[in-house]
Amino acid sequence: MTREILALQSGTLWTKVKEQTQHALASGALQPIPTECEVVEQEGIRFLVRILSNLVRKDEAKQQEKKSTSGKDFNPFLPYEENLFVTDISETHLCLLNKFNVVDFHLLIVTRAFEEQESLLTQEDFEAMWACLAEIEGLVFYNAGKAAGASQRHKHLQLIPLPLDSESKIPIEPVVAKAQISGSVGTIPQFPFKHGLVRLDTRWEKSPVEAAATTLKAYHTLIESLELQKDIEVDDMKQSHPYNLLATREWMLIIPRSQEHFESISVNSLGFAGALLVRNQQQMEQLKNTSPISILKGVSIPITES
Repeated sequence: MTREILALQSGTLWTKVKEQTQHALASGALQPIPTECEVVEQEGIRFLVRILSNLVRKDEAKQQEKKSTSGKDFNPFLPYEENLFVTDISETHLCLLNKFNVVDFHLLIVTRAFEEQESLLTQEDFEAMWACLAEIEGLVFYNAGKAAGASQRHKHLQLIPLPLDSESKIPIEPVVAKAQISGSVGTIPQFPFKHGLVRLDTRWEKSPVEAAATTLKAYHTLIESLELQKDIEVDDMKQSHPYNLLATREWMLIIPRSQEHFESISVNSLGFAGALLVRNQQQMEQLKNTSPISILKGVSIPITES
């Protein structure tokens, strides 16, 4: 028996996102970061590399947060900024605009009560995810831990509407389509680092709650295959290792992480979707010289030759 506890009224999310975006821009609460974009092709992937032209406001905001909290951990979600609030999703989750967005209509799916970003995802997390994906075709991602690119400890998934690119919905879409499936878990031959992919047959059109249940099972299949769950008490809901998760209506991909940065370049989940960020032209040249896949390999767990 499913638990129909969603507060989000069907067919309303996209309208609410657009209306709140206009309001947040007018009030100054939403502060988009301008970028220039280049395409770097490798292994059949058109990597989108954005140069962040102005990070001054975001850096200043982080410094102000540190000062105002006198050394204590700052939580931007408790309380959240009201001008960034989009809608209630469920009893456990709400939707906010990402204050310093690089991509238009970048959404945060946030737990109402504090949960650690290093906690394993739950049925409730996936219910909130599918409630949003049923309304907006997008890419959902989760930076599970600081080494995976998480900037806040409070658990939050993120959603970016598709397409990301004029050529395809997601830059890695061509290689995902050719993933090699063994049993229920697949791998992408072009990825020389540890990862796992599952296809999703979740009937999300019928019910986000039912979709969440099947997605949770697929998630645990990946977590176990990649050895990311602590092998101790069953009630311990923390991961054993940082990782990135990406999900669409059709598939879910998890990549264990070894570190946040490749030299000076920070990488989060979007990097593994084929969308990378650099802070200046110098980092752009470094990325081109090193190659995008080598950078992704450098922050994940390389596959050793047997």
